[in-house]
Amino acid sequence: MAADKTLLLIIGGGIAAYKCLDLIRRAAERGYRVTPVMTKAAAEFVTPLSVSALAGTEVHQDLFDLTSETEMGHIQLSRSADLIVVAPATADLMAKMTGGHANDLASTLLVATDTPVLIAPAMNVRMWKHVATQRNLKQLRGDGVHVVGPNEGDMACGEFGPGRMAEPLEILDAVDGLLRKGRLSGRHILVTAGPTHEPIDPVRYIANRSSGKQGYAIAAALAAEGAQVSLISGPVTEPAPHCVDMIRVESAREMLTATEAALPADAAVFAAAVADWRTATETDSKIKKDGSGVIPDLKLTENPDILATISKGESRPSLVVGFAAETDDVIANATAKRQRKTCDWIIANDVSPETGVMGGDRNTVTLITADGAEAWDEADKTEVASRLVNRIIDHLDRETVSC
Repeated sequence: MAADKTLLLIIGGGIAAYKCLDLIRRAAERGYRVTPVMTKAAAEFVTPLSVSALAGTEVHQDLFDLTSETEMGHIQLSRSADLIVVAPATADLMAKMTGGHANDLASTLLVATDTPVLIAPAMNVRMWKHVATQRNLKQLRGDGVHVVGPNEGDMACGEFGPGRMAEPLEILDAVDGLLRKGRLSGRHILVTAGPTHEPIDPVRYIANRSSGKQGYAIAAALAAEGAQVSLISGPVTEPAPHCVDMIRVESAREMLTATEAALPADAAVFAAAVADWRTATETDSKIKKDGSGVIPDLKLTENPDILATISKGESRPSLVVGFAAETDDVIANATAKRQRKTCDWIIANDVSPETGVMGGDRNTVTLITADGAEAWDEADKTEVASRLVNRIIDHLDRETVSC
């Protein structure tokens, strides 16, 4: 797969830079050639000698290397690779990329390139959650930059949360997906999955039994066909599929914000079981029972309708697919939902407790389009995902031909 493929690896200045030594070694095992570039700060964490020894080639560090710059070496470097990988992508590097800065070799290469770019962010959890970093991330995604990670876990600084750089094998799986020419290569597809948790107080929330398995299977099948997949997931225990841009959220409002930030997209599949309501007010302290027998009066308000908002919005993907989880009059309710939400397709399924669909591994669905209802046989959720992805591919191909 990786024969004759070259990666330009830009190593940023963070503690996670040490993982790049293993990344280089693992990349070689898969047959990739790695051309390393180090920022000045990166050399504070790993030595250029170590990087050079593993890559089997010189490390590029200085923008004003007169030997190579006589032939505009930074331009050649930026365009000779099949993919540019930035790992770790620090908050500073992400900010430079967003602003188009070119004040060192790494940032200049990223501005001068027309090669696809994959970043593996790594930073302190508070830096990752900072509004500026999230704004930069949104802009980079909009500019077509691919993202892998970050993961959640313990930080070198002693804190816990999202910000750990993706592991070398995860990064290489993403590289494989980007360089593999599948039927959806060059397409960006958005998928939502799992439930949402709507807080009542700091320890309780409104939720449902969705496991996220169907949405995750769809995201994995799309990525396997070469699509750039943005997977926006509520709280689930499913492992993240390889080669997707993973965006984790909790509430319906967070999911809507993340969905809008991930646009534009060629298609969107809304498989998430979004809670219809949330409490009108959320308390800062745990609600206690006082022995009086009086039940707290929980006033509910409607959550935003994500499917309808995107389907009727200005940035609407050309294909919008919704899901209808029903317990009664499945086809009639799902057909009405498709018309009400103005989406193109609805995947209807019966989620009554006796079906075992919610939380289970199998599903029985009906595809509802403007042409009518098409019942599919019961199948594993991965098979349902594969069949749906084939239909999406056919639709997008026909759309391209008609244009």
